[in-house]
Amino acid sequence: MNVRRLIPTTAAAGAVVLGLTALSACSTSDAADGGNGDKLKVTASFYPMQFLAEKIGGEHVAVTSLTKPGVEPHDLELTPRQIGSISESDYVLYLKGIQPAVDDAIKQSGVKNTVDAATLTTLENHGSEVSGHDHDHGHEGEEEHGHEGEEAHEEHSEGDGHNHGEEGGADPHVWLDPVKYAEVAKGVGKSLEKADPDHAADYKKNTDALVAELGELNTAYETGLKNPSTRTFITTHSAFGYLAERYGLTQQGIAGIDPEAEPSPARIQEIHTIAEKEKATTVFFETLASDKTAKTLAKDTGLKTGVLDPLEGITEKSQGADYIEVMESNLAALQKALGAK
Repeated sequence: MNVRRLIPTTAAAGAVVLGLTALSACSTSDAADGGNGDKLKVTASFYPMQFLAEKIGGEHVAVTSLTKPGVEPHDLELTPRQIGSISESDYVLYLKGIQPAVDDAIKQSGVKNTVDAATLTTLENHGSEVSGHDHDHGHEGEEEHGHEGEEAHEEHSEGDGHNHGEEGGADPHVWLDPVKYAEVAKGVGKSLEKADPDHAADYKKNTDALVAELGELNTAYETGLKNPSTRTFITTHSAFGYLAERYGLTQQGIAGIDPEAEPSPARIQEIHTIAEKEKATTVFFETLASDKTAKTLAKDTGLKTGVLDPLEGITEKSQGADYIEVMESNLAALQKALGAK
């Protein structure tokens, strides 16, 4: 049974209203022009792509997300209507490797302006343990189209295996690192300028504003996680590899990068040992998934549980109304768990 499907319809309905607030604001301001008629029709695959499209596109775009609020994006199955809507789009923004059904539909859609966010930054391999101790965590990486000088990952360039479910595949969760997400934002901005040159100046202005906001978020994380009591956190979904690497932390995933994978008894025993050795205090679970594994492990080890949101969707259960707010909540949760001052 897939626990991710057991989300109350009321929660989903409330989230739909929340998720569409930005769109309705745009639509009402354009009422005199007959609604969305003159806007660029943008299809986004799931929330992190929707957020970029709305923030950068502003009043010039009408954004539709293929993943409804409250649906775990990895589970997404497209309806014939959704597949048809992709073909009718002016611009499609997705992240290859997260949603195979979306990847296939986009490939067959024939849409000219199709952007894979994975090609706008550099992907890396992350297993269930990701450490960032040896990295330089300054800002200089923002302008470089890669990592902080770590050659070991260079073979994982934009185009190779983004298979989300395989241990050997590149990790697609780039949006959880504000610096990498800013790189993606810059690429999205440039592609929107090309797709709709009449509004290029606005797209550039909106991109610059978002990149500045993400820069502030990065600074908040750098400052907030500078002196933790422990650098290790435990999570049910190994989505936080880029975040751990950026800020010198170690993620210990109960399962792997695939959120559906059940942890082995050997891995659970290993987590017990790591928690004691590294003085980890908290087992994190996510808002769109069951907390059963986290609670069982926490009970067995005497650890606390907490929420660390991989931001794959916004619902009324989310600890914030948008990407920035939820990332700020994640920072507060990490500071508490890691004993950061």
